[in-house]
Amino acid sequence: MTKVSLDSIQKLRNMTGLGMLDCKKALEEADGDIQKAVDLLRKRGAALADKRSDRETSQGVIVSYIHPGDQVGVLIEINCETDFVARTEDIKTFARDIAMHIAAMKPVYVSPDQVDQAYLNKEKEIAIEQLKAQGKPAAMIDKIIEGKMSKIASDVSLLKQAFVKDEQKTIEDLLKELSAKTGENIRVKRFARFEIGA
Repeated sequence: MTKVSLDSIQKLRNMTGLGMLDCKKALEEADGDIQKAVDLLRKRGAALADKRSDRETSQGVIVSYIHPGDQVGVLIEINCETDFVARTEDIKTFARDIAMHIAAMKPVYVSPDQVDQAYLNKEKEIAIEQLKAQGKPAAMIDKIIEGKMSKIASDVSLLKQAFVKDEQKTIEDLLKELSAKTGENIRVKRFARFEIGA
């Protein structure tokens, strides 16, 4: 096992916000490579977040964001398990970032399972007509439609959108990272986006 320096443990801790022991173990597993250790911790965090996802979230924060120019505003509710975590800067920063993302990217639903079926059916009809007009065979249309419907549901769902500040991550990825960092189940309960004239 690779011996890791206190310096690199501290550096990893500053990057991830996790405990010294977790950082030390990850660095030892990654043979001292900080980037590999970060990846290991992210994978573990995502797995832990999945395990936590059924725990009750009765605490949280409501955050507002008004975009410069006062034409767009967002209210968002983020839930967690304890009021201690709800008061942390991590939760507040996350909520502000997500509210700003909502202002910019205009999601309609929190997750794909909330997407209105009538909306999807209408989009499906339009897509089928477009594909028929392009002369696609019926067997191919079914496969294309399945993929298109999944993409449409993802595009209007906050959790599946690529984060406006870092397109390598989805909002769901950020949520799992925050859950790993805080050790709690965290979720976006709801949001409302307001735009003048919309």
